[in-house]
Amino acid sequence: MTEAQDTQNKLPDPVELSRTMASIAERSQRIVQEFIEQQNAESGDRDALGMTDPLNIGNAFLELTTKMMADPTRLFQAQMGLWQDYMSLWQAATSRMLGGRAEPVVAPESGDRRFKDQAWEDSYLFDYIKQTYLLTARWMQKTVQDVEGLDDKTRRKVDFYTRQFVDAMAPSNFAMTNPEVLRATLESRGENLVKGLENLVGDLERGHGKLDIRMTDHEAFEVGVNVATTPGKVIYENELMQLIQYSPTTETVMRRPLLIVPPWINKFYILDLRPKNSFIRWAVSQGITVFVVSWVNPDERLARKSFDDYLLEGPMAALDAIEQATGEREVNAIGYCIGGTLMSATVARMAALGDDRIKSITFFTTMIDFAEAGELSVFIDEEQLAALEDRMNKAGYLDGRAMATTFNMLRANDLIWSFVINNYLMGKEPFPFDLLYWNSDSTRMPAAMHSFYLRRMYQQNDLVKPGCITLANVPIDLSKNTLPTFVLSTKEDHIAPWKSTYAATQTYKGPVKFVLAMSGHIAGVVNPPADPPKYGYWTRKGKAPKDPEKWLQGATHVEGSWWPEWRAWLARFGGGEVPARVPGDHDLKPIEDAPGRYVAVKTGG
Repeated sequence: MTEAQDTQNKLPDPVELSRTMASIAERSQRIVQEFIEQQNAESGDRDALGMTDPLNIGNAFLELTTKMMADPTRLFQAQMGLWQDYMSLWQAATSRMLGGRAEPVVAPESGDRRFKDQAWEDSYLFDYIKQTYLLTARWMQKTVQDVEGLDDKTRRKVDFYTRQFVDAMAPSNFAMTNPEVLRATLESRGENLVKGLENLVGDLERGHGKLDIRMTDHEAFEVGVNVATTPGKVIYENELMQLIQYSPTTETVMRRPLLIVPPWINKFYILDLRPKNSFIRWAVSQGITVFVVSWVNPDERLARKSFDDYLLEGPMAALDAIEQATGEREVNAIGYCIGGTLMSATVARMAALGDDRIKSITFFTTMIDFAEAGELSVFIDEEQLAALEDRMNKAGYLDGRAMATTFNMLRANDLIWSFVINNYLMGKEPFPFDLLYWNSDSTRMPAAMHSFYLRRMYQQNDLVKPGCITLANVPIDLSKNTLPTFVLSTKEDHIAPWKSTYAATQTYKGPVKFVLAMSGHIAGVVNPPADPPKYGYWTRKGKAPKDPEKWLQGATHVEGSWWPEWRAWLARFGGGEVPARVPGDHDLKPIEDAPGRYVAVKTGG
C-alpha cells in the first residue's frame, strides 16, 4: 500500500461525515431556537423585576474599576512589573530557540494538571504560551487583590470571578494552543473534533439549551445495582424521607443504633457508593445497627416544606421510627454537611425540651457558624438571593443542576474545564467514575426551606446566635449541646472550610473531639481503610484551643483512614452489646428493599 493510499484510508468517510454534520446542524438549530425562547422568557422576568444582572457581578467590578482609577500610580507599577516579566520571558524563550537553556520565569503550581503533557516543557513554543498565560494570570489576580478600599464581600466576589475568567482563558482549553489536542487532531484527521461536537450537542440537548456537561458514563451505574448496594430495608417513610435499616453482618451489635442524617442537597449514597468505599457497609461490619435517612427529591408539590418540616419529618420522625423498629430508645447519630447543620439544631432543640434520646453526635464537614463561609458566600447577597427566590417561587423549587453548577465553579479546572477538553476537544467519552456519577445525580431544593437556609444562616448567620432562630416553636441555642461530640473536617474543603467548621469546638459545651482529614469535602470523608493508605488525618488530645491554626500546630498526623479512630470513639457510647437486629423483627415491617424509591427519582430536565 502506498503512502497516499494509507493517508486516504485514514481520512473520515465523506458520506458518514456528511450525515453526522447534517444531524449536528439540525439538532443545533433546535437547541438554539429553544435556548432563545428560554432566554427571552427569563429576560422578561428579570426585566420586570429590574434584575438585569442576577449575579450582581457588574456592580462589583464597577466598584473595583473606580478604586483602581483612584490610584493610577499603583496600576502603572503593576503594568510595569508585568512588562518586566514579559521581557525576562522573551529573553528566556529566545535563548531556547537558539538551542540554549533557560530557567522558567514562572511555573505552574504543583498539582496543576492542565500542563501535564510533556510538550508544555519540551517545546519552546508551548512553553512560551504556557508561561505567558501564567504571568498574565498572576498579574491579573494580584492586581485585583491589591486594590485598596474594597469591602470584604466585593473583594471576594471580584477575586472569584477574576479567577473564573483566568481559568477559562487557559491555553489548554483551546484546540490550537493545546499540544495534546493538536496531536489527536492530526492523528485522527479531525475525527476527535467531530466527535467532540457531537458530545457538545448532546450535552446541550440534555440541558435544553444550557450546557449540561457529562462528567461520567451514566450508563455504567445504576442505583441499587452497582452503587448503593448494601443490603437493607426501608422500614418507614413520609413525604420528606425514607428511613433505611441495614441488615447485620455480625452476630452481635452495639445496643444503641446509629442514625445517619445525610445532606439533602445530594443523595445519601455518597456514603454507600461501592462495597470497597462504602462507609455504611463498613459501619455495619463493625457491629453497628445502621439507619440512614434517604431524603426525597422534591418537586413543586413540596414547595412550602420548611426547615421546621425537615427537622420534624427527618431526624425527629426517624428517632420515633427507630424505637419502633428496634425497641431501643437511645441512639448515636451522625450529620453530614447540611444534614449536620440540621442535626446541630435538632440536638439543641431536644436539649431544650429535655429529650435525651441521642447519646452522642458526630458531624461530618458541618458548618454552624457562617461568618466565614468561604467562596460560597460569593453567591449570597441581596441581589442574588432575590433573583434566586423569584426563580424558586415560580417553579416551587431550585433545580438541582443550578446547585451543582455552583459547586463545580469552586473547582472549575477539575470539574468544568477538564471535561471540556476531554469531551469536546479530545472527543473522548467520560470515564466511568462512581463519585462523579453521584455528583451528577442532583436533587432539588424546596423553595421555602432553601430560602430560609440561605438567608437565616448564610446571609445573616443567625444559627450560631442563641435564641435567634426558632424551629418548631423552640428557640435554638447550639451551646445547649452537652453531648459527647466528634467533629470531622477536611483540610481542602471548598464547601465547608475547615477553619469555619472548627467553630463548633468553641460552641458546644460537651466533650468535643476534633479530627481534620486530608483532602476535600467528599474524598476526605469517603476514605476507607486501605493498604496502602490513601489519605491521613490529624488528631489532638485535650481541649481544643480557640485558634484553629494553634490546634493544627499541636496536632499529630496519622497515616490512613480516620474511620477506625471514630469507631474507637463511638464504642464508648455504644451501650454494650445485644444480638444483631434484622429489619422487620420488631414493630415496623419492611416497606421495600434498600435503597428504596426516593433515591431513584432523577431531577431530569
